[in-house]
Amino acid sequence: MTEVLDKHGVLDRIAGAKLDLGCGPRKRGADYIGVDVVDQEGVDLVGDVFDVLARIPDGSLSRVFSSHFMEHIDDITRLVGELGRVIRPGGQLETVVPHFSNPYFYSDVTHRTPFGLYSMSYFVKEPLFKREVPLYANPPLFALTAVDLTFKAPRPFYGRYALGRLLGAVFNLSRATKELYEGTLCFWFPCYELTFLMTRLDESTNLARLAGDAQTS
Repeated sequence: MTEVLDKHGVLDRIAGAKLDLGCGPRKRGADYIGVDVVDQEGVDLVGDVFDVLARIPDGSLSRVFSSHFMEHIDDITRLVGELGRVIRPGGQLETVVPHFSNPYFYSDVTHRTPFGLYSMSYFVKEPLFKREVPLYANPPLFALTAVDLTFKAPRPFYGRYALGRLLGAVFNLSRATKELYEGTLCFWFPCYELTFLMTRLDESTNLARLAGDAQTS
C-alpha cells in the first residue's frame, strides 16, 4: 500500500460521506470528497483508488460517483468488490463510462476496459436486461436500478450533438430499445457514454434472494 495524502482530514469524518472517484480539478459537488491519483484543486484524498478505499471502514459511505474513471481500471471485479464493502446498505453507486462504440475510447491509450449495457450485470443480483450473463460477484452486493445511453458530441460538432439528443430520446425509451440499439445499430450511430446506477444490498436481502434462488433451482 502506498501513501494516501489526506489534504483536509476527511478520513476522520468519513462516516456517511459521498465520494467522487477520479474527480480531477472539479468534483461533483461541495458535499463530495474528491479522490484522484493526481493532486489538483478539487481533490481531497490523493492516492491510488485501491489504497484510498483500503483506508475507509466497512459500510461508511452513502454514495460513490465516478465519471470517465472506471475505464482506466484494470481490475473492475476488485473495484466493484471494494465499493460494495465501503458503501452502506441502501447507498448508491453511480458511474459514467464511455460506451464501447465511442470512437474516442480507443484514442486514449490509458483506457483499459470497454463497457456496454451488460457490463455491470456480471456483478449485480438484479440485472435489468433479458440476456443472462455469468455472475462474478459472490454474493452480489448491488442491485442494478438504471442504465442510460448518452449520445452527444464534443465542441465544435454541434450538429452531431443535436442528432445525439434525438437518438438518446428514442433509444432510451425502454429496455427493449436499448438492447435493439446495442445489438444492431451501435456502430451506425456510436454512443458517447453509459450511466449505471446501482444500490447496495443489505445482508438480509442478499440471503433472502439467494435462498429463493436455491428453492427454485
